[in-house]
This record gives sequence, structure tokens and C-alpha cells, in this order.
Amino acid sequence: MAIAGLVAYSIMRAQFQHRADEFNLADIEKMESATLVYDRNGELVGKFFLQNRIPVAAGQIAPMMTKAVVAEEDNRFFEHDGADYWGIARAAIINYRTGKKKQGASTVTQQLARNSFDLHERTYRRKILEIFLANRIEKHFSKEQIMTMYLNRVYFGSGLYGVEAAARGYFGIPAKDLNIGQCAMLAGILKSPNGLSPWNNLDGARNARNFVLGRMKDMGFINGAELQREQEGILVTSRRMNPYKVSYAVDYVRQQAIGALGYERAMNGGFKIYTTLDLRMQRMAETALRSKLNEIESRPGYNHETYAQFAEKFRPFDEILRKGGFPGAQPMPAYLQGAVVAYNNSTGGILTLVGGREFKHSEYNRAMQAKRPAGTVFTPIVFAAACEKNIFPGELVQDSALDNRYVGIGGTTGILGEWGVERTGNEYEGGLPAHEAIAKGKNAATVRLGWMAGMDAVRDVAKKAGIDSPLRGLSNAFLGASEVSLDELTLAYTSFPGGGTRPKQGYIIDRIIDGDGGEVFKTQVERVPVVSDSTAYQVDAVLDDALHLGTGADATLKYNLGKFPAAAKTGTAYNFTDTYTIGYTSAVTCGVWIGFDLPTKIFRGAFGNDLALPVWTQIMNVSTQDFQPKPFERPASIIPVSICRASGLLETGRCEQDVTDPQTGQVRKQKTSYIEYATAKSKPTIPCDVHGTGLRLYERDQDQSEWPRAVAAVDLAMIRPVAVGAPALVGLNDVYHSVKPAALRMREDEIPVAKAEPVNQQVADAALQAGEVPKAQPAEAAPAVNSQEVRRAESVKPLDVPSDAADLLLQVPEPIKF
Repeated sequence: MAIAGLVAYSIMRAQFQHRADEFNLADIEKMESATLVYDRNGELVGKFFLQNRIPVAAGQIAPMMTKAVVAEEDNRFFEHDGADYWGIARAAIINYRTGKKKQGASTVTQQLARNSFDLHERTYRRKILEIFLANRIEKHFSKEQIMTMYLNRVYFGSGLYGVEAAARGYFGIPAKDLNIGQCAMLAGILKSPNGLSPWNNLDGARNARNFVLGRMKDMGFINGAELQREQEGILVTSRRMNPYKVSYAVDYVRQQAIGALGYERAMNGGFKIYTTLDLRMQRMAETALRSKLNEIESRPGYNHETYAQFAEKFRPFDEILRKGGFPGAQPMPAYLQGAVVAYNNSTGGILTLVGGREFKHSEYNRAMQAKRPAGTVFTPIVFAAACEKNIFPGELVQDSALDNRYVGIGGTTGILGEWGVERTGNEYEGGLPAHEAIAKGKNAATVRLGWMAGMDAVRDVAKKAGIDSPLRGLSNAFLGASEVSLDELTLAYTSFPGGGTRPKQGYIIDRIIDGDGGEVFKTQVERVPVVSDSTAYQVDAVLDDALHLGTGADATLKYNLGKFPAAAKTGTAYNFTDTYTIGYTSAVTCGVWIGFDLPTKIFRGAFGNDLALPVWTQIMNVSTQDFQPKPFERPASIIPVSICRASGLLETGRCEQDVTDPQTGQVRKQKTSYIEYATAKSKPTIPCDVHGTGLRLYERDQDQSEWPRAVAAVDLAMIRPVAVGAPALVGLNDVYHSVKPAALRMREDEIPVAKAEPVNQQVADAALQAGEVPKAQPAEAAPAVNSQEVRRAESVKPLDVPSDAADLLLQVPEPIKF
């Protein structure tokens, strides 16, 4: 029996030894190589390390670091041959008694073997193989080499691999300058790197440090005075920073690669990442944005911090970064920023990504992370919602002042960027087609179109388009008062050139190839429906006009937009804090934002067509070199209809108006008809009732044979009743005698007064919540009179009119009987 057991042991030992001999020990020193990032054409964009590791020699590591690791991880490191058998036996007994694994017995050499060759399977066979491999490593390398390789490879949490990266990341110093307490903290967090990272758990890191210091005192590595000094010392760490000072695009690739591969797979490095970026478009986006922002800052009277001013303040930190150092706490920029994102319409691949003006100044990606008011660039979503509800694009909407019940500020003229138009001249045009209202940036008319569509319909289209940010339930939400990110708004626009569908999500990594040429990751493209193909084409038609005839007309007139099919909408947020241009060809959709990180007025009159449009134009011109634009295809569901602009109804052949030539003064006839695109459900069927014999039909809850009556321009059920206590200026309390001059005013008892019951505001509010409008109590009837005195007002200046002039009598006629 003993002989059989010995034979079995020998066979098993030979098997494990043979497997241990198969590993190439040279791979232990091959820790991680740069991951290369390519654009969609295979051109190198940049490189980065998925693991933040800086390998160093033994002489570049503080000697106390080795002692701290020995005290914490492997007390018998300098005595064993790779495995601590006494430690294994002790751990086995403790685990057996407690019924659970409370102690491990892996030596530093075993951990090195496990991390170098990915031996993470939790089985006894793996543990035995690990022991044999550790023994082989001990025979091949010296103790100093083993400890150096271990300290260069081990993970210290928060994305820091190796002692050098950990020392620089946590303390801002190289590993050779670590003091006793810092060495103890780094050794103490090895058992739970992320959980005990001082950036995540400062108290836990401090306790781990103090425990290791106690172990170092017990082993004679430090004395009592050093123990007391270091344990009482304050644990001070550097501010957390991103070590990859490259660009917003490459940094976003790095984040996505880590998310796709995970740390365990990404740690070996050496990957080739093929992205969707177009390097030509990327360079143009960065150049055009930087040039425009510099131009804005050079405007006379510009009163914000400029890039040049901040760069001078940042110069000392820049010098440290250039040398590969860690400058510590940095100032935050307050200068004007911008962002750009462009998508491949068919796939959702990101062709261009600019997250800010300077990555080394701020790593905040404004294209993907910032949520700002969308401004009037949001209005195509409102128009799409209206089309989805079969509202005809030629339907007339009123472009006139919104009263104070909706404006609240700005009076009847509104405020530029909110209720006015997207240009400095705020002229109302009365009734005009919804199509034209969007194209010309007529905000008051757009709000009314939003009322017609309804907030629920607008929210539904926005959600389907990929805008996950919540929309406010107020009328200014139709004009982009809600905060959204540039990437989700730009992705939403791809629904229109996409025939009503869009990519399910944007992405930047196409595929990842490992060092052996194998594909380890590939993005799968999926599309989702948003609106009907007819609605998408109707939006295309509107934004085509917006770009070439409306608020974006300067793209061709001033900024040299190429002659190719394109559509776009400029946008401005209230008070000129954010400016946009988002538009597309059949192949590419691009969004540009310019503004400040904190909501700040850029300057009065800072419109999207002046700031963001020039940048957008340059990027789109370059995009056509690789993405040839095609005309927007009209679906079979769309019907071209000749419409009269004055009525929004079918053109009759007599739809024309007189226009005066400003140069000659001659009057000539001009047709008011144009081609609008309708669906079978939205197409009008009535001839023009302005220039023809058409009779517009009105839907009422009463007998349809009754002649249509005038109705309120707004739904009064939505207006909160206001209890008026007394007239504000005129009436009985006319203290300034503005209506009744002192010499001619009537006695108070001569004026018949209609008394009304006061409105209980609490009752009014409760009724409004229940969907009812409280009715005012009927007023008492005023005494009937057959005549009324009308007195002349007394002028404030002397006139040749006697003060006792005779009263004028105005006879009230009998009512007309029909």
C-alpha cells in the first residue's frame, strides 16, 4: 500500500512538474506594451497603456518598500523556496476549524506566478501547480529580481499598476522617495486594492497602513519611535488625475476599451484598436473650433477669461506634464469652450469627437458628459412630433407676441433667444406655415406649434430619438430649455437622414485585435425606429430650407458651404449662454456646441449661426471627401402639394399678392403658392379661402350647420385664475388723475359700479388642480342709462380751451335687432 501511494505521488509530482516546466519564465518580465489606436482607415491616432504601469529597476524602489511587503504579505520570503509550507499548514488548520477560508498562504513568488500566467482558477490543482511554478521561479531568479518583478506587476488599485505608478499617483513622488508610512500604506492595500484605495476609502487605507507598521515593528524593520511617528502622521495623498494626457477622442477610446475587455484581459496590453474615427475630419474639427474660439475672444469688449490668459497661468503645470511628472492640484479653466461630435448615419460610428478646447487643461468631455440647454436647435423634434400627429407642415401658426401668461418676462416683445427670432431684428409676421416657422427660427410660432402637437407627443419623439434626458413640462421646453448632452441630441438628428430610424447607440471602437492577430471584440450595429419615413422627409425639407434660406443661410453666403445636399438647424439658448449648429448630409450628422462650462452669457447677440455654424460648415465640407452626399430620398408616402402661403390651403391659380419694387416703386403681382410635402392624412382638401372660394371647416361641439364663431386664441382652461384686489392704475384709485383730471372728474357717487363677489384663491387653485376652471360669481346689474357723459380730459399744458367747457353728450343707440 505504501509503495502504491509513493508511486501515485511520484506520478502526480511528475505531471505537475511537467506542466510547470511548460511556462516560459521570460514572460514574467513582459508586463505590458502600448495599445495602439487607429482610425477607420488604419492611420495611427494615438497610443495608451490600458494599465498605468511604469516598470523600474530594483535601485529605483525604496528599500523600505520591500520590508513593508515582507511584513504584510510574506514573512518568510527570504527563507522559503517559493512556497511557505509552514504557512500552508497553519492556514489549512485555521480554515478547517472555522469551516471557511479565513487565511491564505500564497507567497510573493506564488502571487507573481499567478499574476504572470493568469492562474486564477480557484481549485486545489491550480494551487498545486502554482507551488511547482513558484519553486521553478525561485531557482531561475534571485530574491531581489523576484521582489522587483512583483512590485512592478502587482495592482495597487484605482488603475495604478506597479509601485512606481502607485507612488506617483497616490503621493506625487517616485518610488525611490517613498517614506516608511507611504510604503506601509501601499503594502497594506494590496489585499483589497480598490476597496482600500485612499481615493476611495481614506480611513481604510489609514488603518491598513497602521497595521503594516505594527508588523514591521514586530519584525524589527522599524523601532518604536518610528512606529509612533508614522502611525500618528496624517495620510496625505495627491488629487486623483487621469495619467493619459492625449486627447478627448483617444481618452474616450481608452475608457471604452477597458469597459469592453475588463482589467483582467486588458492587463497584458499589446492590443490594436481600430476605431470609427476619421482622422481628417478630426483634425479639421479641432482646428476649426480652436480658430473660431480665438476669434470670439478677440472681439472688442469681450469681458471673459481668454485661453491665452489661462495658458499663462497654467505654464508651470504644463512644464511638469511635459516631463512626465505629476503637477498636483491644477487650476480650472473658465475660458470659452466648445465641443464637436459627428456620426456615421448608417452605423452610429463616431467620426469626430472633440470634448473641449484643451485636454491637458480639463479632461471633462463636454461632447459626451455635459448637459446644457439645447436652445432652438431642439425645434426640429417639435416639428417631427407635429408631423407624427398628422399636422400639415403648411398649417398656419401665428407668429405674434405671446402674452404675459406664457412669457412671464420680456413683456409682449419677448427676449432674444427665448421668445423672439434667431436674429437681432424681432419682427412678427402673423400667420405663416409651420414649415417656415421652424426654418426661419420663429420662436413664438414654434411654441404654438408645440401646443398643437402636445408635450406628450414631443416627449415621445425625443425619447425614441435617443434623448434620455428629461424634458421640462413648460412651454419653453419647445424652445430647448431642457438640458441635454450634445451626443444624444446629435444622434437624435440621425433619425431624419435615416428615413425615420437611427443607430441604437453611438460607438467609437469598431474592433480590437490582440497580439496574436485574433479578434477579441467587435461592435454589433443595430437600428431602432423613431418616426415614420414621411415625417423624416418632412423634417429634411424644413431643415434644408433652414440651412439655405433660413437661420443657416450664411453657411453658403459667408462660410463657403459646398454645393451638396445638406440640412441643418442653428440654435441659441436663452440669454445667449449656449450656441449650436446640428445638421447632416445623407451620410454624416455633425453637432457643434460653443459656450461656457458654467451658464454664462457669451455676449448679447451671440447666435448659433454666427458662432457654431462656421465650425460646422468646415467639418461638413471635409466630410464629403470620404462620405459622398446623396439627395434625400422622397418616400412613396409623401405627396407634393401646391399650397397658398397666405391660407395654408390648396392653391387656386389666383393666389397672388401685390408687391412693390423698392428701387422703381412699381407694383407687380407675386404668386403666394409654393410646394409643400404632405401625407394622405395631412393633405388639405379645401381650396384657398383668401384668394379663392374655399370655405374652411371648423370642428365644434355644436351643430355643424351653425356659422363658425370666433374662439379664444389660447385654451383658457390652462390659465390659473388670478384674484384682482383693485385696479392697478386707473379706476376708483386713480391717484395720479390720469383719466379724470381734477377740474373735470365726476363725483364718486355718480359712477354706477358693478360689484362682484371676491374670488377665493384657495378654491380657485383646488378647482384648477381638478381640471376645472372656477367660475366668477355674476356681478350685480348696473343701473340702466340711456345716455352717458363724456368729458374732455384736461391737458397738462395750457390750451385755449376753457376749463368749464360744456359736456359732450353721447347718445347710446338702441341695440340692433337681427
